[in-house]
Amino acid sequence: ARGQWSMWPAFAAGQTVLRNHKPCSAPEEGTPSNEQALLTIPKPRHLEQLESYLRKELQTLDLTKGSSQELKLQPYREIFEFFIDNFKTYKPLLSAIKNEYEATLAHQKETIRALEPLKAMVTTVSEECTQQILALQEKEKVEISTLKQEKHHLLKFIDNMKEEKSSLQTQVNKLSVAEEYTRYLQEYGARKLLLAKLNEMHNEQLNVKQHQVQGDKGEDVVKLTLALKMARQDLTKAQVKLNAMTAEYGDVVPRRDFESLEKKYSDLLQEMKTLRKDFEQLHEEYETLLEIHRETAEERDSFHTQLQEAERSHTPRPNWAKCSEVIPGGVERWGCLAEGKSSNQLVDVLLEEIGTGVLKEMNVFHGWGKGDKVPVYLRYEGDIKNKKPTKKDVVNILKDIWREKIALDQQQSSLPEFFLSYLQKKYGDASAVEWSYNLYEYMRLCPSNHIMSSFYEILTGKVGNPCLCAAPLMALKEAFPLKRRDAIQELVDASRFNLDSDEDLIDYTSLFKEDEEGNPEPFVAKLRNQYISEKQEYLQELKNSLGDPCLSPCHPSNLTVPICSSSAEDELPNSNVSVERDKKKEGSWEPPGDWA
Repeated sequence: ARGQWSMWPAFAAGQTVLRNHKPCSAPEEGTPSNEQALLTIPKPRHLEQLESYLRKELQTLDLTKGSSQELKLQPYREIFEFFIDNFKTYKPLLSAIKNEYEATLAHQKETIRALEPLKAMVTTVSEECTQQILALQEKEKVEISTLKQEKHHLLKFIDNMKEEKSSLQTQVNKLSVAEEYTRYLQEYGARKLLLAKLNEMHNEQLNVKQHQVQGDKGEDVVKLTLALKMARQDLTKAQVKLNAMTAEYGDVVPRRDFESLEKKYSDLLQEMKTLRKDFEQLHEEYETLLEIHRETAEERDSFHTQLQEAERSHTPRPNWAKCSEVIPGGVERWGCLAEGKSSNQLVDVLLEEIGTGVLKEMNVFHGWGKGDKVPVYLRYEGDIKNKKPTKKDVVNILKDIWREKIALDQQQSSLPEFFLSYLQKKYGDASAVEWSYNLYEYMRLCPSNHIMSSFYEILTGKVGNPCLCAAPLMALKEAFPLKRRDAIQELVDASRFNLDSDEDLIDYTSLFKEDEEGNPEPFVAKLRNQYISEKQEYLQELKNSLGDPCLSPCHPSNLTVPICSSSAEDELPNSNVSVERDKKKEGSWEPPGDWA
């Protein structure tokens, strides 16, 4: 109970008083009898309560945390406070002891808390030092290994030096004998040389004595000495003069070298003048070229401006290749149709293809009526059947009409009336109108065919009715009425016309074409030769008629005048070429006969 004082275990029997026992020190080992006496005496109740409370508090604590020691200290602190409260007499002393312990613990905690950063720093420094030590050890290992290798090398070097020293010592020992031998050999040679010199000196003395004896008998020695002295003076003067000449004329060039250099200089000067003249000429040409370049650049800029203006204002050229996609026959047929034709001609070809295609799709034609303005061969009211003939059929019919008209009336009737009468005669009145409309539409839509276009222009009255001849022979007779029959036949043969063929028309334009070298066709060449021969015959006849000896025959080479020139046309006898050409220029001329 609180406030009661228990004397346990002081009242225990056989208790031994511990002498000289220091506080807070471990008790000395007691006798077994005393320990048994202590165990048999029961504990005080207050002590049991305190121990029971302590055990309960310790059991409730979680000692797995980091601050388990402080938690474990708290129950002991509470037990100690209970103990102080129960002992009133010792309470001040025990409280002072407790406070001192608490202050000491707080001071230790503060010290530990202050040393925590130092501990981390010490750890870091320790790691750094450890790393430095390891690095130094590694470095020292390398240095140690290097030093060991160097030591090993030096030891080998020392061994080699020792061996070399021993070998040199052996050689020195051997050389000492060789030196003695060499010294004796040199001494032997020196003695021989000395003996030779002594002999030579003795011989010289003998020679001098002999010369003195001869000199007394010959020339005077004083005179010879004086001559030698004068010769030496002359030699000195010559040497001085030679040095002066060398100093004065050291920079002088020989005349031969001077003339060579002067000639070379004149050549170089002349070459420089020529080059300067060429340079001035090239400079002038360069200035001229610059001016031409400037003018060309201005002209180019002007043309470029005109081109841009033309591209902006003019209509772009059509892409005629696209027509091959819609024309029957594809690219090959369009290439044949468009070869060598201009844009206007290509438009005509395209219109012709479109028109013929439309004609093939049409089944009937609408009549034009029976008015006076309608041509006689088209006067009909109502629908007319489209017979859809081919171009070949149309051309053959038109050729038959040409031949029939030439054979019958020789231009006595107009072509429209003859055209209608021929169709009525051949196909009947009912079919004549149908053929008339079919032929008319094909002629109107096919201007590329020369026969159709010529017949259409004559039929519609756009051109006059031409002179229709039965054969080229008649056409040539009309063109050249004064030519002989054999000359006409030569022209027919030269035109390569085959009288036995079924083709009665000749393309007269091909007779006047030229080849790539400018040579005319055989027809024009034959006509020129006939003109020259006829002119020569005419001059010869004129000479014979006048009897003038001054008129000499003209050579054919002087009469080679082009047949198509104006002078040739004016002087060409028996020809109507100039008249026909003028008619062609006026647009009313047509080929004579069946020429197309």
